[in-house]
Amino acid sequence: MTPTPRTPSPRTRALRRRGTWSASQRSSGVAIDLGSARTRAWMPDHGLILDDPTIASSGAAGGSRPVNRGVVVDPTGAACVLERLLGRRAGLGHYSLVVLTTPVLSADQHISVARTALEVLDARVVLTIDSVKAAALGAGAGMARPLLVLDIGAGLTEVALLVDGVVMCAQRLDVGTSDLGATTTVAELVESIVTVVTDLLRLDCAAMVVDALDRGPLLTGGGALRPEITYRLAKLLGAPVRPAPAPQSAAVRGAGLAMVAADHHPSIRTEQSVRSHHP
Repeated sequence: MTPTPRTPSPRTRALRRRGTWSASQRSSGVAIDLGSARTRAWMPDHGLILDDPTIASSGAAGGSRPVNRGVVVDPTGAACVLERLLGRRAGLGHYSLVVLTTPVLSADQHISVARTALEVLDARVVLTIDSVKAAALGAGAGMARPLLVLDIGAGLTEVALLVDGVVMCAQRLDVGTSDLGATTTVAELVESIVTVVTDLLRLDCAAMVVDALDRGPLLTGGGALRPEITYRLAKLLGAPVRPAPAPQSAAVRGAGLAMVAADHHPSIRTEQSVRSHHP
C-alpha cells in the first residue's frame, strides 16, 4: 500500500508562509504540480506543503494566470509564482531534485518552457513525470493489471491507459471543472470523456482497455470530488468508477513518491554530485 503523506502542522504552515523554516526543516527535494488553477508541492517528511492559486502578482486586478489548460503560456509569470511560493522568498532555499508533473501528450516545447520557469528554484536536477502516472502512484493504484486513469482538472481532462506503469495510449480534452456552469455542463463533460474511452476501444490497446474497464477506472483530479460526475461516468461506461483518496492532490503525491525513488537511484546521485562540483 502506498503511504499517505502527512499533512503539515499549522505551525509548519505558518513558518513556511512567513519564510522562517530553518535549514533543518528543509528537504533537498520537492515535487510540484503546476496546474492551471492551483500549484501544489510535496516534500518528504512534510507531505503536502503547498496548495495555492497559480496566480502571478501583477498590476492587473487579481493577477495573471501563467498556466492555461495545463500549458505554461507565460514562463516569466510561472517563475514568479514558483519563486514566491517555493523559492528563497518563501524561505525554502535550494533544491537538489525537483520532479514536475506534466500533462500527458505534452509537446517537447511545453516541457522545455516549464523547465525554464523552474530555473528560478536553482535545482540541480529536474525530472518530469506524466500527471496521469503520478496520479495513479499517489492513489496507491496497483500496476499489475491495466489501469484506466480519468484525470479531471480545472482546465484539462486526461484519459490514459497504463500498462505496467507505462502510458500505452492517451487522449486529452481542453475542458475541466472551471468550465462547468459557464460553457459546459456536467453531462457534456462526462459524454466527452466517454467518447474518448470509446475511441481508445478502436485502437490496438482495445483488449487492455476492456480489462481496465472491468477493473474499474481510477478517477483523479478535482472532478473526482463531484459525486454527479462519478455517478454519470459509472452509468455510461457500465464500470465501477473509483475516485482516488484526496483526488485533487493525487498527482503531486505520486510525483513525490517518484522523487523519493529517483533520489535513491545511482544515476541521480551521480548527476547531483557532478553538478555540485561544476555549478
